[in-house]
Amino acid sequence: MKSVAIGLLIPFLGTALGSACVFFMRKALSQSVQKALSGFAAGVMVAASIWSLLDPAMEQAAAMGRWAFLPAFAGFWLGIGFLLVLDHVIPHLHRNASKAEGPKSKLARTTMMVLAVTLHNIPEGMAVGVVYAGLLSSSARITAGGALALALGIAIQNFPEGAIISMPLHAEGVQRSKAFGYGVLSGAVEPVFGLLTVLAAGLIVPAMPYLLSFAAGAMLYVVVEELIPDMAAGQHSHVGVLLFSVGFSLMMALDVALG
Repeated sequence: MKSVAIGLLIPFLGTALGSACVFFMRKALSQSVQKALSGFAAGVMVAASIWSLLDPAMEQAAAMGRWAFLPAFAGFWLGIGFLLVLDHVIPHLHRNASKAEGPKSKLARTTMMVLAVTLHNIPEGMAVGVVYAGLLSSSARITAGGALALALGIAIQNFPEGAIISMPLHAEGVQRSKAFGYGVLSGAVEPVFGLLTVLAAGLIVPAMPYLLSFAAGAMLYVVVEELIPDMAAGQHSHVGVLLFSVGFSLMMALDVALG
C-alpha cells in the first residue's frame, strides 16, 4: 500500500512544483510558451490514454474474443459523458477565454479559472488510481513499472500545468503566495479521486476494463475540448504541435521502458 500512496501523490507533487514557478519567474508566460506547455500536456495525456489505459482494458477483456473492444468502448463513452456533465454543471473559465462556461455564477474570475484546471485534473487522478487498483488486483495484468510510468507521465505534464495556473493568476494581480496556493489546490483533487478510484475498483475487480477506459475517455475529452484548442489558436501553432509530439513520445517511451 505504501507504493500505491506514493504513486497517487507523485502527480500532485508535479502540480505543486509547477505552481512554485510563480516564486522564481517574474514575467508572465508568453503565448508561445503556453502553447508549448499545452501541447506537451496533450501529448502525454493522449499517449497515456492509449498505452496505459485503453490497451490494458482490451487485454483484460481478451477472453471475449472479437468483442474484446466492448468494455473499452463502453467505458470510453462513459468517461466522455462524465466530463461533459461536469462541464455543464460546474461554472469555470478557461485560460484566455472571456466568457465562463457552465451555469451562471457570481464566483470570482480567479476561482473559475482554478475550477477549469481542477476539472481536467479529476480524470488524471482517476487514471492513476485505476491503474494502481489494477496493480493491487492479481488479475489486472498491470505491472508496478507500468503504474509508475503513468504516475510519472502525469506528474511531468502536471508541472507545466501548475505553472499555467499560478503564473497567469499572479499576472492578473493575485499575490504570489495565493497564486501558488490556487495552483496546489487545483491539483489536490488528483490524489483524492485517485484514492476513491482505488477503493471503488478494489470492490469491483471485473469492472476494471470499464474503469480504465472510463479514465481514458475523460482524459481525451479534456485534450480535445481544452488543450488542443489552446495549442492551436493564433500564430505559431507549430510550437504546440512539436511539443505535443515530444510529450506523446516521452509518455510512450516511459510506458514501454517501465511497463
